Parts: sequence; structure tokens; C-alpha cells
Amino acid sequence: MAFISSIVQHAKSLSSSNISCYFQRQISLMPRVGAANDDDFKENIVIIGAGIAGLASAVSLQRLGIRSLVLEQAESLRTEGSSITLSKNGWKALDAIGVGDELRSQFLEIQGIVFKSDVGKVLNSFGFKDEDKSQELRVVERRILLETLASKLPPDAISFSSKLSKIETSENGSNTLLQFQDGTRLSAEVVIACDGVWSPTAKWMGFRQPKYAGHIAFRGLGYFPEGQPYEPKVNYTYGRGLRAGYVPASKTKVYWFVMCNSSSPGPRITDPSILRQQAKELVKDWPVTDILNLINLTADDTLTRNPLYDRWLWPLISPPPSIGRTVLVGDAWHPMTPNMGQGACCALEDSIVLTEKLAEAMKSKNISVEDAFKAYGSERWRRVFPLTVMANRVGALSQSENTLICSVRNNIILPKLLKPRTMTRHANYEFEQTKRNKH
Repeated sequence: MAFISSIVQHAKSLSSSNISCYFQRQISLMPRVGAANDDDFKENIVIIGAGIAGLASAVSLQRLGIRSLVLEQAESLRTEGSSITLSKNGWKALDAIGVGDELRSQFLEIQGIVFKSDVGKVLNSFGFKDEDKSQELRVVERRILLETLASKLPPDAISFSSKLSKIETSENGSNTLLQFQDGTRLSAEVVIACDGVWSPTAKWMGFRQPKYAGHIAFRGLGYFPEGQPYEPKVNYTYGRGLRAGYVPASKTKVYWFVMCNSSSPGPRITDPSILRQQAKELVKDWPVTDILNLINLTADDTLTRNPLYDRWLWPLISPPPSIGRTVLVGDAWHPMTPNMGQGACCALEDSIVLTEKLAEAMKSKNISVEDAFKAYGSERWRRVFPLTVMANRVGALSQSENTLICSVRNNIILPKLLKPRTMTRHANYEFEQTKRNKH
């Protein structure tokens, strides 16, 4: 069975000094005497998914003195893809789990942004700190972020090749039963589902599938071994139904994106030569030679094509993010389009808020885990629902093919109405615990 096999294989890779503690940790997974089903493994806290939300939740719990087991369906960390934009609120969350400074040292702080039309005219530009010196924006490589988070966990904290096939509640309602494709069953007292946009857990809880937003994003990471030549600014270009941009991530790498409209998501494409050609074809007539150069300098393993999806959590209609002791985090609950640059930031916020409330419930008798999850849902819904809607509407405006709307955008909204505070105010999030401490 893959679940057991991963334990054995992982143990083989450990140094002799770690083997003893590794198997002591895995003993807790063995069937307990008197269990309803003696073939079931047992865990207190299980996190489904070793993405950003899952690993951040595990690291946060560990810092709070609570261990967890992360189950990942892939054979290793899913480090494919390019980069993630993290604003001030994202860095606050990373600081809270002790990895902020380690990541800051590897990535450039972005100073400002320049907006251009598809004919090369500058529409607006400003610095992110022009109206608020506390703002912070950096582009972080997804691979490095995941590897950094994983490095803070014990070597046995992640079980790979754990492909979930079924979720159900135990007969007495106290535990969640997880069944995997190889037949393995695991009984968990607490399940934190960070299983992404197409979350099986969310589907089991009654959530509708995410809705296609009508746009497709091509992304990549241009590599300059001798050093990249750009200033630390976001460079954004708007056309009709098309936009593109690039921003330095580090001294040698530059993140770029091209977004286009499409009536359907289309087939999944992974061939880098096809992705590269399609991205270049979209901007070939633009006076933005930098984008074409960056596409050419992009490593195959960072080239991606992603249809954009979101889910609007309408009040009184959408289910709550928790059932009993099972709860959704990040994209599993509130997938959003990247137009506000807040998807990863909100996932990190979720992780901090949830784990702090869970730790409080587990260490005191004043609140149950179920009530802690309900409090998490109430607090976070007020944050993520407006951002999801706003991101969708910004995308619709940015991707408009209507001549009049594009003219209003390029001649009024971008040059006259868009200010630094407009772009950064959503990053001024404070955790409820921080607010209480101030008072």
C-alpha cells in the first residue's frame, strides 16, 4: 500500500540518528486496540495537501506545540510553476511562522509599478511606499517557498503518494474517515483540508465546483545567469482582451505573465514548446520586446498555462467551511483569480487564524474544536468573500474587449483614479489576535 510504502521508503532515506524517532512517530499510525475497524490507521490531526496552505498550517501548528501529519497525493513536493506575489499581509503571516526573513533574503523588494498601453504609452506609475511606508511586495518562487516551509517540519511529517478516494464520517460522528486509492483507511480526529481548487473535501462538504472566469494565464520565470537587467518594479501592459507584465523576482530571475480571454478552459497543455509558442503568439505584435525575450529565456519547468477559476461564497447560500472537525483552508474553500495578488496571501492568513484557534481549543476547555472552526469561518469569510468578488471584477475590467471600456480604463481609471493606496489597502490586514493585543 502506498501509505505504508511511503513510510518505509522515507525511513530508508533518513540518517541513523533520525530512524529511531521516525519509527516512534509512525507507531501512532498503527491500529489501536478497540478501534471500530482494526485495519484503520489513527491520527489526531491530518492535513490534506502539501501546498502553501497545508505546509504553512503544519509549520504553524508545530510552533504552537501541536504535531500533525500532512498527506500529499504526489510523490514529492509539487514545485512546478513559477512564482507567487506576496504583499505585506503575506509577509506578516510568514513572519508569524518564522520563515519571513529567510525568504526575504532571497528575493527583491519591489519598489513600484508602471502601467502602459499596448502601444507603449505610459499610463501611470508610482511607488508602493509613496503613501504608506509599511507596504512590502516581493515575488517568491513557488519551489523555494514550499521547500522552505517543508524544511521546518520533522522528516516524517509529510506522507507522499497518499491519493484520497473517499471521505466519510465515522459512525459515532467523532472522527473523519479517509480512504485512499490503495485501500488504506485512516481515521482522523481533526482534518484540515488544503487540497486545492478542485478539493475533494469541499465537494464532499457540499460546495459547488469553482467557476471558470473566462481567462487563461501563461506564466514563467526568465533566467539571467549573469544577472537580470531590470529595476525592481512591476511592468504592466494593457490591451484589448489581453494583458501582460513582468517583475524581477531575484538578482537572476524575472517573473512574467500573459493573460488572454478564452470562451472555454481548453485542453490541458504541458508541452513547454507549445506553451512557449502560444504565449509568444499572443504578444508578438506588441512593442513589448522584453516579454518576448523573457519567454525565450524561461526554463521549461516554470512554464505554465492555467485557466482561472473562482468560487463566490454567497451568504446564506454557500456551506460553512467546516463540518464537525473537518475544515477547509485556502483554495479548497475560496479559490480566487490572481487579479488582486491575494490568493497565496489569503491562504497564509487562513493558516495562521485557523491554527491559532485550533490550538486554543485543544489547550483549554473554554471552546470546542467545532466552535473554533466556526469562529474561523466567520472571521475569514468577512475577509475572503469581498476579495474574491473584487479580484473577479478587476479581471473583467482588465480583460475587456470593449473599445469604450478599454478607453475609459486607459484614459481615466488607470491614469487618474488608480493610486498607491488603491492597490495596497487590501494588504493592511491585521490578525484578530494582534488587534486584541493592541487593546
